[in-house]
Amino acid sequence: MTDRLLVTGATGTVGDPLVRALADRDASVRVATRSPEHARDAFGDGPEPVAFDLGRPETWGAALAGADRLFLLYPPGSAVSDVREFADAADRVGVEHVVFLSILGAEKLPVLPHRRIERHLAGTGMDHTFLRASWFAQNLSEIHRREIVERDEIFVPAGDGVLSFTDARDVAAVAARVLTEPGHANRAYDLTGPAALDFEEVADVFTEVLDRPIAYADPSRLTFARRMYERGFSPGFVAFMTAEYSVVRLGRSGRTTGDVEAVLGRPPRTVREFVADYADEFRP
Repeated sequence: MTDRLLVTGATGTVGDPLVRALADRDASVRVATRSPEHARDAFGDGPEPVAFDLGRPETWGAALAGADRLFLLYPPGSAVSDVREFADAADRVGVEHVVFLSILGAEKLPVLPHRRIERHLAGTGMDHTFLRASWFAQNLSEIHRREIVERDEIFVPAGDGVLSFTDARDVAAVAARVLTEPGHANRAYDLTGPAALDFEEVADVFTEVLDRPIAYADPSRLTFARRMYERGFSPGFVAFMTAEYSVVRLGRSGRTTGDVEAVLGRPPRTVREFVADYADEFRP
């Protein structure tokens, strides 16, 4: 594999395991990050760290120089125009294939930022692959960990809606295959877990794996928003989360597919596997 792969969001939920998966494949990886020092500490001497900020076009040139393939995501709170212009810059300098991390169902929501970016990418000269992922199980260990650890509760306003929880490590594994193997150009994959669960069922899994009672709180959206504000999340991110859980309440987030298994040749990880693997993070 001689192509140079540029990974944006490289220290994030999907980017971190993606960089490690690519390293296992002996790929030539450039890590685009606001903190090259942090990336060097995280990944060692293998990947090449480069200073990058989507909101600062002066950092784009060094990141894109010599890149053949690009893993691209839409950072929450960023301007869609910045993502589009960065994609155009990648196209101009000769990037051949862009893999974009999108959201499950984006093709049905034309106003969604992810769908607007998808349509723009499809109009460039680059090959594209859209990874439309459902809700990450890792949101429970990153966004909602505090309530689980301190209050023994899963604190989300999702009602009895179900989710096809996806493990971000599976999304990263799919991305690594797409970036390093042929046959994925100009395709979209809907990435979900193996089953749709409501949060009562998820709380039961936590209870069994952690061996202590974990409850599903199901607060009102107002109570949820107030708690998240108090914890220091930005108003925009709180609004996004509240809207996302409103969609779950309406029963529109439970679709499951076989795309993870089709690409990886194995079933996707279950919520139980996720909780078991991350159990130490949920202990008081």
